[in-house]
Amino acid sequence: KGPAESIRFPDRTSHIGKLINDYLLSTKETENTSDQTIHLLFSANRWEAAKDIETKLNNGVTLVCDRYAYSGVAFSSAKNVPGMDLDWCRTCDRGLPSPDCIIYLDMPVENAAQRGDFGNERYEKIDFQKQVREKFMALKKGDEDASLVPWHTIDAQQSIENISEQINNIVDNVMEAVKEKPIRKLFTD
Repeated sequence: KGPAESIRFPDRTSHIGKLINDYLLSTKETENTSDQTIHLLFSANRWEAAKDIETKLNNGVTLVCDRYAYSGVAFSSAKNVPGMDLDWCRTCDRGLPSPDCIIYLDMPVENAAQRGDFGNERYEKIDFQKQVREKFMALKKGDEDASLVPWHTIDAQQSIENISEQINNIVDNVMEAVKEKPIRKLFTD
């Protein structure tokens, strides 16, 4: 089926990614960073990679991305900061390469909190994660209502083998459906 690569955001290796990493680990240097600033840094981190993403896609490379713009929008808007609603948060990523689909691994937040290292980063709080999930569901509904990016929700409490099989089936179908289509732009429809 051709070459494939995985990417993830934030990319903590870039200059901007290192600033984000410090923020997520709640370092002293980042304690006064405004919510708007950190949202823009997360978006800038994606924009740093945009040209490389498009080049790879145009060269036939399939990219599997762990967290992308939808994640940034959900997390930032879940803070409920005045002026940082879903629309404002999406605007910063408008024009990035759009994903061909979103695979959302879903499980109760309380169960996710039982996994190793939960709570080590700034946003790993149960109540906040519940709000993030609500924002993801609002983004999903908006995409479904407008027939934009298709979402596939998988119960993440299943065995790794079952989850992997479902993801492989989704990816096979999506790759077939988009193989001759141009790269779409995110949040422009």
